[in-house]
Amino acid sequence: MQRKNWSRLVFVAIISFFALTSFKANAYSAESFFSETMENRLAITPASETSFFNEHKSIYDTLQLESIGLDRKIFEYGLKGMEKLIKGGKVQHQVLSIADLSQPSTNKRLYVIDLDDQQLLFNSLVAHGRRSGKDMATVFSNKPSSNKTSLGFYLTGNTYKGSNGYSLKLTGLEYGINNNAMRRAIVVHGADYVSESFAEGNNQEYIGRSQGCPAVPTEISDALIDVIKEGSCLFIYSANPTYLKRSSLLR
Repeated sequence: MQRKNWSRLVFVAIISFFALTSFKANAYSAESFFSETMENRLAITPASETSFFNEHKSIYDTLQLESIGLDRKIFEYGLKGMEKLIKGGKVQHQVLSIADLSQPSTNKRLYVIDLDDQQLLFNSLVAHGRRSGKDMATVFSNKPSSNKTSLGFYLTGNTYKGSNGYSLKLTGLEYGINNNAMRRAIVVHGADYVSESFAEGNNQEYIGRSQGCPAVPTEISDALIDVIKEGSCLFIYSANPTYLKRSSLLR
């Protein structure tokens, strides 16, 4: 009986040893696999989670846009809206134009930025609608014949030659805010009244105003239009509570 018990104990010990060894090997293998998998995921995650906004927000500091009057918040609004438009298949190339109408009209409040090459292409005067205000634009409308500026995001289209010379069609992308742009013939064009000399010559503290178009100085209009035409994003901004509340592209 003692021999049988001893043999049984030896047998159980051997089986237990091999079972424990196998368990440790499997445990190590599983731990190693899990660790390698997590390392791979950590290596991939930052790239996959990088957004258009995060890729380009540093351009504000790179180009020192604060020093020429563009507020960081407005630049970031532009990026966020443009990102949504790119994802929606609306915007085709990486030029963002911002007309900051929270500034007076005598300021160079139009900024045309090449996000890919990180260059400020234009910093210029830009007009607002004659019934939106004098030096400051304070009233906005989407209605035809209002002669007021419509805020929001626009898609640039094709060029043509009309009564204002070489011009650029705009499509308003925010329903109820600027979607009547085509119907109202809101376009980018050059105008003699968009100049400091126009304001000085008329003894007034504001440049000339348009019928709602973001008109620019004639000396740069052709070159500016050629840079932003056919699929870029134009953002016309003002700190207007109604617009900020209604715009789905800023939320």
